[in-house]
Amino acid sequence: MNRFLDTVEAEPKPEFWYGLPHGFLQLDLQPSPEGIQEVARQLSSLPDDVRDRADQVFRLYSVVLTLLRSQAVMGCALGMHPDERGEPTLSVLTVSTVPTSGAHPEAVLLQLLGDGGTGRGDGIVPVELPVGTGYVWETERTTVAPTAPPDGQEGPAEGTVWQGTVAIPVPRSSSIITVQLVTASVELADDYRGVLLGVARTVTFDDPSAPAADPVDDMPSPAGRSPFG
Repeated sequence: MNRFLDTVEAEPKPEFWYGLPHGFLQLDLQPSPEGIQEVARQLSSLPDDVRDRADQVFRLYSVVLTLLRSQAVMGCALGMHPDERGEPTLSVLTVSTVPTSGAHPEAVLLQLLGDGGTGRGDGIVPVELPVGTGYVWETERTTVAPTAPPDGQEGPAEGTVWQGTVAIPVPRSSSIITVQLVTASVELADDYRGVLLGVARTVTFDDPSAPAADPVDDMPSPAGRSPFG
């Protein structure tokens, strides 16, 4: 089953909700010592053949917290999935909001992206979502890697990651919702792009825990449909 997050913590009542795919563990951005111990407990329950990756997971968790604590991140989840060889691959999913100070968020977004037009030739692709039009772009970049540096290297290890982003302008709140997925498994970009778009399609402004407006209607609400199966 797909889990819907019911605690977007920036406001007493969330402004939006989104689905969390299979294989993703929600991270606490302000972890207590007890919370860290709980993450360790969950990681220790992994199968023997992936348990030796626990140290890398903790390193990734530390890197993610350092990068995100200073940003307006609403939620963050760590993903672990098998690749074509059955080896575990790691990814980080983040959801955040960017205020636009009362300006039209779509105009602000396009200006931030360079206002060079949209389309595959420009690297920015519009996509229709249940909550409106979103804009997708992706890139590969070099960043700090969650592994020990090579012998003799003083600075942190670095690696290439694939980063995909979906930005959703929200005129009703003059803000931009961003859904971002990052992974070091660059060769699996097509698969992770599908996950990214799947999460973006679950974004909803309707509380999934609220009672249905018409109890006679058996049709599932948008918040109840899952693109992940």
